[in-house]
Amino acid sequence: MPLSLQALIAVVPILIAAVLLVGFRWPAKWAMPVVYVVSVVIALTAWQVSFAHVAASTIQGLFITFNILYIIFGAILLLNTLKHSGAVQAIRDGFTELSTDRRVQVVIIAWLFGAFIEGAAGFGTPAAIVAPLLVALGFPAMCAVMIGMMVQSTPVTFGAVGTPILVGVTGGLENPELTAQLTEAGLTFSDYLQLITTNSAIFHGITGTLMPLLMVMMMTRFYGANKSWTEGLSIAPFAIMGGLVFTIPYTLTGAFLGPEFPSLIGSLLGLAVLSFLTKKGVLVPKDTWDFASKPSWPASWMGSIEIEHKETTGDGMPTMKAWMPYVILALLLVMSRLPQLPIGDWLKALTITWPNVFNTGISGSTQPLYLPGTLLLITVFITFFLHKMEASQLRAAFRESSKILLGAGFVLVFTVPMVRIYINSGVNAAALPSMPVAMAEWVATSVGGVWPFFAPSIGAIGAFIAGSNTVSNLMFSLFQFSVAETLAISGVVIVALQAVGAAAGNMIAIHNVVAASATVGLLGQEGATLRKTIIPTLYYVVLVGLLGMIAVYVVGVGDPVM
Repeated sequence: MPLSLQALIAVVPILIAAVLLVGFRWPAKWAMPVVYVVSVVIALTAWQVSFAHVAASTIQGLFITFNILYIIFGAILLLNTLKHSGAVQAIRDGFTELSTDRRVQVVIIAWLFGAFIEGAAGFGTPAAIVAPLLVALGFPAMCAVMIGMMVQSTPVTFGAVGTPILVGVTGGLENPELTAQLTEAGLTFSDYLQLITTNSAIFHGITGTLMPLLMVMMMTRFYGANKSWTEGLSIAPFAIMGGLVFTIPYTLTGAFLGPEFPSLIGSLLGLAVLSFLTKKGVLVPKDTWDFASKPSWPASWMGSIEIEHKETTGDGMPTMKAWMPYVILALLLVMSRLPQLPIGDWLKALTITWPNVFNTGISGSTQPLYLPGTLLLITVFITFFLHKMEASQLRAAFRESSKILLGAGFVLVFTVPMVRIYINSGVNAAALPSMPVAMAEWVATSVGGVWPFFAPSIGAIGAFIAGSNTVSNLMFSLFQFSVAETLAISGVVIVALQAVGAAAGNMIAIHNVVAASATVGLLGQEGATLRKTIIPTLYYVVLVGLLGMIAVYVVGVGDPVM
């Protein structure tokens, strides 16, 4: 089968998903079963993947679906627990005291707090936590999902304590041939990985600085009473400051300390600095921006989670006590992810595995105690005692959270298995590369020397398909390096562009949108969210692609093995 035909057939499920979700505005619960069936048919016929392999991939996807749903449930349950304890009201009042301007709140809460959660946990956790928190603060549910998705950009390459680099790039790139080349050049693979980390941090640092401003502008344009870009642009000095207090320590950490901590350190320092500067009024706008009155919001903006704002009486919960569950969650996430501590290994000891499903070599596994879902549940039970709640309040939180979970579960049961069929399609009787690789190879042969411009888009496509920077890097890192070798340009730069583009692709990953929507009770509006988050995704891959061209052809960044 010609490569062009391979690519055309492979892209069909993605096109169908885009047309149904974005064009026809179908809810994901209708669109994704169709896309799953189409993917199965293509795998069985055009790719000649065995039925056993398709079934095994589906089962593997169901294991991953469990992991995602577990995180969603924990995030919703924590939010509902805080709602019933009165903590949400106190948190909302605390942010109102810091600033009642929604634009300022987006920069501090969504951008910086969300970046911290990404650095600690990754895998869609930031949107699952930030979106419901924004709803609790009075944001429209659809706006909260959009902003929560946009958080999953700059911090993602170094999310989950560096997993997309340490697991994704390492697992996708390390091979005996490259190791031999590096040894000949007097380098280890760790040295090479650090070069990729440094370049990734620089690309992100430049591009990500404007993300808080873009988040604010998207909010004022699509959810403001005047539908105005300029109302967001008017806060540019403050928003850019919010970007810099994160990206400067983030970039320096990536360059000098490695991939584990850029997002964590950047967000922690950024939160401390920006909160202090905001209290001092530094670059805080004179005017205050807010949404129109809630009764005027379209029904499509509204989720099923309703948290009514009550006037502060003066005897409510102290702000610090209200925030303690999130502080505890952050500490648990960091402690469980630090390789220097044994806690992560203890939690990983319980592993539920189905090895070699149907003798295909495909395995499904989960480590339930290590998942952020378990840490969210632990935080919920600590909160129960810390906030001196009644058992009936906790039961109500469980009941409300379970209802919301059901809708997300149906969608993800089809979405994630479809992804695994795509990824595992490289094992077939037709001797074809996997569907994602076929698409990437066609692009590579079509664009030639301008590949650095398109490399981030391949990473983004991988994340769009898989919903994961890590998986995109696993799929495409070696392919990207091979293209760089063919074109005699820097493999370090091209793999870094892959990692950065894959981070941007998280903003349009379908099952991430579904997961974030579920946390605010907004299932069925995924297409509307995707039509908006494609804007920051295009901004990211285009700017990073241009930076890649400059790095390769203007700056002349070299490669130690070329």
